[in-house]
Amino acid sequence: MRAVLFAQFGEPEVLEEAEVPDPVPGPGQVLVDVEAAGVNFADVRQVSGHYGAPAALPFIPGREVVGRAPGGRRVMGFTDNGFASKAVLPEDAMVEVPESLRPGQALALLVQGLTAWHLLRSSAKVQPGESVVVNSGAGGVGSLAVQLARHFGAGRVIATASTEEKRRLALELGADAAVDGHADGYAERVLEANGGRPVDVVLDAVGGPVFEAALDVLAMFGRVVTYGSSSGEHPRPVDPARLAERNAGVIGFWLRPLLDRRGLDREVLGELLGLTASGRLRPLAGAEYPLGEAAQALSDLAGRRTVGKVVLTT
Repeated sequence: MRAVLFAQFGEPEVLEEAEVPDPVPGPGQVLVDVEAAGVNFADVRQVSGHYGAPAALPFIPGREVVGRAPGGRRVMGFTDNGFASKAVLPEDAMVEVPESLRPGQALALLVQGLTAWHLLRSSAKVQPGESVVVNSGAGGVGSLAVQLARHFGAGRVIATASTEEKRRLALELGADAAVDGHADGYAERVLEANGGRPVDVVLDAVGGPVFEAALDVLAMFGRVVTYGSSSGEHPRPVDPARLAERNAGVIGFWLRPLLDRRGLDREVLGELLGLTASGRLRPLAGAEYPLGEAAQALSDLAGRRTVGKVVLTT
């Protein structure tokens, strides 16, 4: 089969296309003809040797695929070596994908969609009528969280984003307001967007000073859910007394240990696929690169030159 692999750690340019033996499925596994593989920042970090480094090289990266199972079923799920024309998926950890969905739409629902759903439902436990702030509201997770917050009955959805173009996109996706997400003046802009009132929930993957500013906008029993630190800056430790003043909470979320413990959440993924197929949820499908251009895809993703879910097609 065709595959993209790396024999040494480094920049995306170390990736190369090669012919390798087909993987052999074990008990409970299915060999899938890959239609497309999702590209994530984790892939960039793995190629560089800074994230889940494989035990041996050469190695085929890629964790998400959509493709054809035996019998013609269109399915998707997580694998270990997805940048290839064939991949192995666990039979009990894959879901069927509607034919109407583009590969990028479907694959956006795996890591990003499941994360957005659990941020709102499992971590924040958003209630109807509550106000929700989504930092980075035009990003992969944020764009879905904006839409799902509205779907789950949030009373007001406020997105933050770094550019006017991204703020317009957040409004198109259903946000009631969109404001600049920089730390300076963050609290004032968010409070103004909420009619001068503090907010119930903030979803944050920026970290650093933005996370700290988010604490200042919380209402009584408000909560910040932190699920990343794209700024590269770590916030200062939070004084519990600062939270106690408003009975507020800080909640951490990471999808990986949830998947390790419970496996693929097929019920939630089925819900997300259904919402997408019916047009009530709009995952942002981005650029599609041929498999042989994986290095360019990872480079563009790392350089933030892409919008929406980036995929490699076989």
